[in-house]
Amino acid sequence: MALLLKDLDELVKLGTTDLGVSDWIEIDQKRIDTFADATNDHQWIHVDPERAAAGPFGAPIAHGYLTLSLFIPLYSALLDVENVTTKINYGLNKVRFPAPVPVGSRVRLRASLASVEEVAGNGVQITVDGTIEIEGGTKPACVLQSVTRFYR
Repeated sequence: MALLLKDLDELVKLGTTDLGVSDWIEIDQKRIDTFADATNDHQWIHVDPERAAAGPFGAPIAHGYLTLSLFIPLYSALLDVENVTTKINYGLNKVRFPAPVPVGSRVRLRASLASVEEVAGNGVQITVDGTIEIEGGTKPACVLQSVTRFYR
């Protein structure tokens, strides 16, 4: 369940905090294929189950950027701020992909609010430290630091 804040003033008062853990999302072959079509990245390790079965991971794996793109829906399930005019992805400070995500895996996000600061233009910028975990995995699929801006 998302931490629902009524406005940016509540976000500023909240400061740094643990945002918790999202629900799991399954990474099936259809999701991988759809991402491959959207990005024109059809590398065999992602989209050719037969060849990938004989490859280094024993199965197709999700694109790293597919895993990263799941940050938004996973994060949105952990924090929402109402009464803002605009929410924008301002960028990323860091991204690493320590472990591949095999087809059929489930992933979730563990996140914390690392910083909250007011910015020019009547806005608030937050930095979120996120770890996308693989169910049963010993290493995370993705470790990232995301920057988002909200405007009144």
